[in-house]
Amino acid sequence: MPTLELDLLQTLALAAVVYYAGVKLRQWIPLLDRLNIPSAVVGGLAFAAIVFALRDRVLNLALDTAAQPTLMVAFFTTIGMGASLALLRRGGVAVAVFLVFGVVACFVQNGVGIAVATLFGEPPLLGVMAGSVTLVGGPATGLAFAPLFEQAGLEGAAVIAITAAVFGIVCGGLAGNPVGTALVRRHGLHGHSQARGELERELAFPVDYPPRELTVDVDREDSPVIRNLAVLALAMGLGSILSRFIQDAGLTLPAYIGAMVVASVLRNLDEAIGWFGIDENVMEFVGGIALNIFLVVALMDLKIWQLAGQALPLVAILLAQLVVTILLAVFVSFPLMGRDYDSAVMASGFIGFVMGTTANAVANMRALVGRFGPSPRAFLVVPLVGAFFIDFANALVITAFVNWLQ
Repeated sequence: MPTLELDLLQTLALAAVVYYAGVKLRQWIPLLDRLNIPSAVVGGLAFAAIVFALRDRVLNLALDTAAQPTLMVAFFTTIGMGASLALLRRGGVAVAVFLVFGVVACFVQNGVGIAVATLFGEPPLLGVMAGSVTLVGGPATGLAFAPLFEQAGLEGAAVIAITAAVFGIVCGGLAGNPVGTALVRRHGLHGHSQARGELERELAFPVDYPPRELTVDVDREDSPVIRNLAVLALAMGLGSILSRFIQDAGLTLPAYIGAMVVASVLRNLDEAIGWFGIDENVMEFVGGIALNIFLVVALMDLKIWQLAGQALPLVAILLAQLVVTILLAVFVSFPLMGRDYDSAVMASGFIGFVMGTTANAVANMRALVGRFGPSPRAFLVVPLVGAFFIDFANALVITAFVNWLQ
């Protein structure tokens, strides 16, 4: 059977086309857009399915994925740049409590996954991969940890990761709104009349923090983009040294952990002394580019046939995760955050980001406030935890589980 081999530049060029195909598919199939399935995932999975259909029948494909590790480290370094202790303090007690609850949910998901995997006679690592790695973490974290899980003995870790992540995104988008609606109606709750300005004065910073607009001006020598790229490169370089030092100490961890830690230190140092001029918008912009290319290339190289034999245990684990997440939202998140309207909206958002992504959480909450009224506090707490802090904490939790189970 002939094999088509692509070099690095050809692989990246094809990845750009596949990503654009994912964008168009989301436009043509509105359900994909409503469920917030990323364009990179849509295009990458469609391409992987085509490769699977052609494999050993018409044509085999070999890609050069050498850029993946660098892109992965770059993305997670930008995540580390968002781990601001000052932002956490300014978010108040509600943000801290919701973050701690989110971290506890990571442990619960991994415990549920391990228990169900053991019942089916599967390795515990399967349960962790179908736990916080891919549900709280999403497809990027799942694919980033896949090589470590493969080394630890979990065959087909990458295809398991993306299957679990897509399942979580879909379920997080479908389940969050009905649960939130049931809580609102059961307890007779109503939206707030508190104006955004009043809440901003109470919290001492804008509810929509950080702003999303970004002007890219690379012609200036002191361009924020160029300056932040330099800081990003510094964090990645120092992080690689830290990761090597930790690995020499006998700990197993993904390559990006060191860079995430260094990035967090630089971010908090910058807030104290202002040396680096770190711009959260620029970091988000650069991280988004790295993430999308990383996801597309990883999914294009996905070996779907490796899922055979683990489909039933994986489905059982994921269904159990969905049930447990709903129970956590109703019986823990809602009372923990105050049993009020904000708490109901946060419970809906909790299901969104714990099963899928922050985009799912925001979509769930928007649907609720569009029907029952504003909840500015929920739109402060959930995005801060889901977009800035939980990924950092989850990476440490996963690393602990991997080292424990090896």
